[in-house]
Amino acid sequence: MSEYFDELDTQEPRLRQRGQFAKLGALLQEALEHCPGLAKQLEGIDPQSITDEQSLQQVPVLRKSELMEAQANDPPFGGFVNLNALEGSRVFMSPGPVWEPQVGSVDPWESARALHAAGFRRGDRVHNTFSYHVTPGGFILDEGARALGCTVFPSGTSSTEQQVETMNTFAASAFVGTPDYLNTVLKKADELGISLPALKRAMVSGGPLFPAMREGFNARDLHVQQCYATADLGVIAYETHTAGTIHPGMLLNEFLIVEIVKPGSGDPVSAGEVGEIVVTRLHPSYPLLRFATGDMSAFIDEPSPCGRTGKRIKGWMGRADQRTKVRGMFVDPSQIQALRKAHPEIAALRLVVTRANDKDLMTLQVNSAPAQAVDTATIAAAIKQYTGLSGQVELLDGSLANDGVVVDDQRDMS
Repeated sequence: MSEYFDELDTQEPRLRQRGQFAKLGALLQEALEHCPGLAKQLEGIDPQSITDEQSLQQVPVLRKSELMEAQANDPPFGGFVNLNALEGSRVFMSPGPVWEPQVGSVDPWESARALHAAGFRRGDRVHNTFSYHVTPGGFILDEGARALGCTVFPSGTSSTEQQVETMNTFAASAFVGTPDYLNTVLKKADELGISLPALKRAMVSGGPLFPAMREGFNARDLHVQQCYATADLGVIAYETHTAGTIHPGMLLNEFLIVEIVKPGSGDPVSAGEVGEIVVTRLHPSYPLLRFATGDMSAFIDEPSPCGRTGKRIKGWMGRADQRTKVRGMFVDPSQIQALRKAHPEIAALRLVVTRANDKDLMTLQVNSAPAQAVDTATIAAAIKQYTGLSGQVELLDGSLANDGVVVDDQRDMS
């Protein structure tokens, strides 16, 4: 039985990138005929000029708020989906609302590869506790597990006691759900005196898997791995292991082009810098281009010890959406990044929002670029120019943390 899902897991990285952009060029030719929303995003750009990561950056980043607006104007998908591909399929709606299609008949969210890396195999009995109602949550991993030849019990969000009883009766060998809920189910099993001896592995998502929690699962001889997925894109990245030892970070899924950009912009971060995850999905019926997830991470330069050759990210490192209201006006990270771009003397910055004497205060903390001087009066004027609000400037000695935070709201809203 192969350790790898297929030959793509170990292909030469340059061949992977070349294949990804060849596939992107081919699918754009087809999709542009059926997806007016995509055509609008690419207005003025020759699709055939998108041949590598650098040329992809000419495409505007698509934010969820923009997708929602397009969907409201042209329901249900805003012109980003080939409607001819939906016959006999499902559609879903996530909070926002954001409408999502199920496109393709086998493993449409590309979860089988992640499940295989976690040890899921043909014949496994999978107990899936993600919701099957309205959103695609339950279906994302359900489809991948069945593509592997697993048998799936679609438990969804039934009562915890019922979850334990059905897992026991079904002799589930694998669990799918959030880390917190797996913990809750196991504790309920202890209360009921049910040992669940068949349960050997789990794939968790939708919440943090804390080290202490993983240690608790290991103590039960339960191998648990996590994946990072969204309703729009499916499985973006997943953990891997060698002989049960989990490797740091998460491996990026195939058929996705992933960038990490400065929050509020489409500009790539420096090597190792934390930024916002932006994904291009290589699917002919729903080819999202440079879709901003709002999630933060950073690339890991070293290849994975598991032997897979894909890029890795450090995993989920918080949210990039730091938009906040100050004195009745919204301040967006994109405004602060625009200020930074206009002033090359600034190496790094952060807008800190505080409150004193019943007033909102803004302080722009600044690290100067090497051999560059920052004029605080000039930058203070720029704050007013880019945000419409006044603020003060604080020069620091290079001590700003590399954590991707652009707007730091420190007000106590309680």
